Amino acid sequence: MMSSLTRATLLAIGLVSLLAEAAMAGGYERVRIPHDDYQLDGVMFRPTGPGPFPAVVALHGCGGLWREPDKLSMRHSDWGERLAGTGLIVLMPDSYGSRGLGSQCGVKDVTIRASRERVGDAMAARRWLQDRPDVRRDAIALLGWSGGGSTILAAIRKDRRPADRQPDFARAVAFYPGCRLQSESGSFEARLPTLILMGDADDWTPPAPCDFLAKAARARGEPVELVLYPGAVHDFDHPRLDKREKEGVAYSASGTGKVTVGTDPAARDDAIRRVKAFLMGK
Repeated sequence: MMSSLTRATLLAIGLVSLLAEAAMAGGYERVRIPHDDYQLDGVMFRPTGPGPFPAVVALHGCGGLWREPDKLSMRHSDWGERLAGTGLIVLMPDSYGSRGLGSQCGVKDVTIRASRERVGDAMAARRWLQDRPDVRRDAIALLGWSGGGSTILAAIRKDRRPADRQPDFARAVAFYPGCRLQSESGSFEARLPTLILMGDADDWTPPAPCDFLAKAARARGEPVELVLYPGAVHDFDHPRLDKREKEGVAYSASGTGKVTVGTDPAARDDAIRRVKAFLMGK
């Protein structure tokens, strides 16, 4: 008969194996994406199974992808696991860390611009995904938060259509983007179905320019929807962020560098439901 020590050892090994599998299923893989003359770092969340799966390129805000070295920010980890659980491959390129930069929230003269370099990052991520056999090449969406959301608005313009003859992005979601630049552009036209989610009390990226942008787009027959959550502020979708004042922001509605951030549970729950349905084409 098997000794009690041996049985205990095997049970321990089995438990470790199960925990490792659970961690892998709920975790992410670090990846490197070829982009121009350097490598773009990123993380990827993947559903279980062989695929092919639809995918989403998810773009971080001005704070970057990480909350500390080797620890993904809580929002990105939460959304990555949720969307992978829905059946999406989620690729999050690191626009700042890849270039040796930290948070850009307090920087006025940014060198990695939403409308330029970060659009290029999104395009490189799309091409990398389309080379994978486990990805549906014609079902890759865009998603972004704040500065990443501003990148989404620049990327969905009709005059920014990819020139590589590969399938375009399928749809896009922008959380509380800065809409002023695109709303003031006389040439903005959206080529993709786009969902914009904001709090109507956002004092970091005010909703008025986004309201103007969405209404003008719909008047032209473009599928752009804006959802405004009453009383919600910036970062309303964060899984656990007490409402507070944040200082030292480069651009704020008040011009003081002070903004309000924090989770709004009702808005967050509704946004999770809407985003999952929208990205899965429902």
